[in-house]
Amino acid sequence: MTTWDDGSRAVVKPFGVMGWLRCCLRVAAMAVIIFGLMGPMVMLRISGFTAAAQWVVGLACRGVLRVIGLPVILTGTPMPYGGAVVANHCSWLDIFTLNAVQKVLFVAKAEVQHWPLIGLIARSVGTIFIERRTSHAARHRALVLDYIARGHRLLFFPEGTSTDGQRVLPFRSTLFAAFMEPDVRERLWVQPVTLNYIAPAGEDPRFYGWWGDTAFAQDLFRVLAQGRQGRVEVVFHPPVQAATVACRKDMARLCEAAVRSGLHNPL
Repeated sequence: MTTWDDGSRAVVKPFGVMGWLRCCLRVAAMAVIIFGLMGPMVMLRISGFTAAAQWVVGLACRGVLRVIGLPVILTGTPMPYGGAVVANHCSWLDIFTLNAVQKVLFVAKAEVQHWPLIGLIARSVGTIFIERRTSHAARHRALVLDYIARGHRLLFFPEGTSTDGQRVLPFRSTLFAAFMEPDVRERLWVQPVTLNYIAPAGEDPRFYGWWGDTAFAQDLFRVLAQGRQGRVEVVFHPPVQAATVACRKDMARLCEAAVRSGLHNPL
């Protein structure tokens, strides 16, 4: 899998003393929230109380966003059906934002489990890790179907990479295949979701985007050093019943069009 990179980078302003102080305070507060709730969440998940564990995950993510100072504005409603949620991928913030507004299990590329901090969080919340290779497609379908059968709602990023948040890349159709199987498609739905990150006043519109070879720590500190944050707008589009779509490629195109329609000033 390739990482999207157009060769440009958002302008990074010097943090200053106050910026570094905000970083330290926010990192400390985030650590208290994440590690304080991680133990109870893992125990609930191990004990089989999946719904309660996911509620704790949502609580932790809402707490982290509050510490960062990033408000979340919702448009539309999360679907009540089983199946999948698909969204454009802009930033490491997506994990906190999408977990804060609905109960889902993430499907992520295998490399994520080895990322500093994010990997630890992803593993603890029950993220499903996959190798994005054609040769693994059959195994991935079986894995996804197993989770669906157990009543989970899965969330994945069909672009396969994060961007600067100002565009939607073509959706890959591979992971949609599991939802189009003849024996399950009658009862499954897929809901497209658009993430719009609005930069703080006076900052680069791509402020919250994370792309190319930018290190996670560098991007994390840049966001945490910011005084007055912008906001993130989450647009829930009408869910699509799998049975009404002919094939996985049509489903991918339909969801891509819906997500793109909700993006502010797309490139």
